[in-house]
Amino acid sequence: MNIFMQDEETSKEKQGEPAQVERLFFKSRTIIVAGTINDKLAQRTVTHMMALAEESDAPINMFISSPGGHVESGDMVHDMIKFIRPVVRTIGSGWVASAGALIFVGAKKENRFCLPNTRFPAASTKRRCWRFLPGHRNRGRADHQDARAVDRLFAAATGRTPERISKDTQRDFWLNTDEAIAYGLLGKVISSSDELK
Repeated sequence: MNIFMQDEETSKEKQGEPAQVERLFFKSRTIIVAGTINDKLAQRTVTHMMALAEESDAPINMFISSPGGHVESGDMVHDMIKFIRPVVRTIGSGWVASAGALIFVGAKKENRFCLPNTRFPAASTKRRCWRFLPGHRNRGRADHQDARAVDRLFAAATGRTPERISKDTQRDFWLNTDEAIAYGLLGKVISSSDELK
């Protein structure tokens, strides 16, 4: 009987672990945006941002590692970064591409960070703006107007002209951290959480 009681107590302890992790994670004011950007990820991210904004005005750290995805979902997170009262610091890790980069530049340049081994692959305008078609599994390409809208957002974030952004993204190219800083995409490379304090 004691064995069963111990198993029951152990089970309850294990069930409490995820809740404890969630509480600590929320307290850390950290959001992780990882993987393909889609409507579900955007909704989770925005909900988390709004909850943190409701709790306090302290800065929010958003870690991003993404190959990109649905551009309108990226727009939703990008706009919310600017909309809420707390400062959002975006921190790139791994790779930050396409709709992931769109989210990344939602923060002001001085609040855009990355870890040392981050890469910024810039896909061509036509290829980076994938749109999910409602009711279909296929992905269609964004039209020219969508691509120009994205170019304008990146131009505003980097200090370059939309024409320059369009020209640079006619082909695929990768930016390392030094190149991303020179391009105006990145503010600073950090290697420790202490640098965010």
